[in-house]
Amino acid sequence: MLHKMIIGGLAMDPSSNAPILILNSVDEDFSIPIWIGLLEAASIASVLQNISFDRPMTHDLFKNFIETVNTQVTRIEVCDLKDNTFYAKIYCVSSTDEFILDARPSDAIALALRLKAEIFVDDTVVDNLKVKSGEYETVDDSDQGKKWEKYLKDLSPEDFGKYKV
Repeated sequence: MLHKMIIGGLAMDPSSNAPILILNSVDEDFSIPIWIGLLEAASIASVLQNISFDRPMTHDLFKNFIETVNTQVTRIEVCDLKDNTFYAKIYCVSSTDEFILDARPSDAIALALRLKAEIFVDDTVVDNLKVKSGEYETVDDSDQGKKWEKYLKDLSPEDFGKYKV
């Protein structure tokens, strides 16, 4: 089963300084965090904040190419999670063919935002990462671990939008 998602926001992982993309389910009560690269986070943030550049960035260039060859991206799908690595697919349709491109989720989402394509997450990923309200397990019992547990427990959805990338 596929779950329709929207961008919940971008945050920074304080322990690694890596950007985290938060996807929120449209129809259910769960969110999925995906750790992404800094350049991809900047690309996603530029769309979310309506920032444009004089010259096309990589995802803008790919968007321009897709439009030039009369192809549409119908949806993107975060389809799998193996060994802490996310996998995504970009579903494309042209006048003569349908095809699927393998992609990193961050690149697929950056492109989906530019082309106004829907974002989906497969059950395989949801079952591995779904975080429900109040459902968590503490793994690190050290003082530092307890400090992080309190910090994460006290986060609200509004907190995810206040960090700039």
